[in-house]
Amino acid sequence: MQIGSGEIDRQNQKQPPSKEIESFARLIAGSAQIVFFTGAGISTESGIPDFRSPGTGLWSKIKPIQFQDFMSSEDMRFESWKRKFSGDQVILAAQPNDGHNVIVALAALDKCSGVITQNVDNLHQNSGLREEKIVELHGNATYASCLSCEQRYELSELRVQFEQNHNVAACSDCGGIIKTATISFGQSMPEVPMRRATSLVEACDLMIVLGSSLTVYPAAGFPEYAKQLGAKLVIVNRDPTGLDNIADLVIHQQIGPVMRQAYQCLKSF
Repeated sequence: MQIGSGEIDRQNQKQPPSKEIESFARLIAGSAQIVFFTGAGISTESGIPDFRSPGTGLWSKIKPIQFQDFMSSEDMRFESWKRKFSGDQVILAAQPNDGHNVIVALAALDKCSGVITQNVDNLHQNSGLREEKIVELHGNATYASCLSCEQRYELSELRVQFEQNHNVAACSDCGGIIKTATISFGQSMPEVPMRRATSLVEACDLMIVLGSSLTVYPAAGFPEYAKQLGAKLVIVNRDPTGLDNIADLVIHQQIGPVMRQAYQCLKSF
């Protein structure tokens, strides 16, 4: 459920801002073209596990399926769909948290020109952020598409097909292979989202990184590029990142509380 600005205000009335939060709010107040760059850390606060954390990330437990293996092997496609449908409930049950909702509130104040996200969980859309403001670098896990003609397929329909036939049939339009609309290991980055992200970065005056370790390239190169072009850079992440040394402000705390407090502080100016 989306949290409105009044609800965010009420949640922060009792908590005076720290110097870090006040600095963060002043950077937001002084910027006209803010771009958010979001990673797994913003979604873990909605109950979605990340992929790369040692010992707890999904890839620590299950070896990812390479794109070339998915394309060349029916067995790998079966395994991929089996994993998808057995673990899908986590994403489907997740709800946007305060990190997502404050971005929507800032967009309503014309303080957000766009969100570049590494996440595939659709939570930015579910929070109420307009689709045209969202750039998904790694695709979207809530639907599937044909790799040849890009025809969209709903997962609920494919699940029934998989449970009945133990496979997902070829595209009904062109006969191509259907895959979840995410970018797998070994798969080329999508050209259109990369161009859109580049345009956002080149126009921004403040880049705010929320919950990304900034280790996955080329996606993680966008905050560095923004800084090179003269934009301010804020990083809010639980753990240190490789760009902390060039950021104008780094906050190693939970994203939701930081965003709530920064929004409240901004409203007080």
